Amino acid sequence: MRKLVILSLLVSLTACKGTAQKEKKESFEVNKTEAEWKASLTSEQFYILREEGTERPFSSELLNIKKEGTYVCAACETPVFKSNTKFDSGTGWPSFYDYIEGNVAFSTDQKLGYTRNEEHCATCGGHLGHVFDDGPKPTGKRHCINGDALKFVPAN
Repeated sequence: MRKLVILSLLVSLTACKGTAQKEKKESFEVNKTEAEWKASLTSEQFYILREEGTERPFSSELLNIKKEGTYVCAACETPVFKSNTKFDSGTGWPSFYDYIEGNVAFSTDQKLGYTRNEEHCATCGGHLGHVFDDGPKPTGKRHCINGDALKFVPAN
């Protein structure tokens, strides 16, 4: 009996180690193979956008941009954040208190042992970063975004 209990426990534990959480089941307007993404992105962009990685804090050139413009997804150029919503959070990542409605999608991840709200591009599914409830007014949100997931397009 004890062996049966141990065996069923082992089976249930290994069954939970699938990749279903990692695979986004949604379909996106822009779809490419892994090879196509690798060919069109830098290695840093691929790591962040396609493998849900995180860049080192304070490493993004986008932290110092103060110009008016739009931040777009580095993978598909979908506009995701406006410069007038950017603020200095002190965290080392570009931060915004709001996003462009319809262009950012949300899911959850538990990679650090607790639930976080993940943000990704609604057009290509690329991982952008995470959103937290410690931002400034008017939303109270801090969209903590990897600079390598974005490109800045200055206003005319």
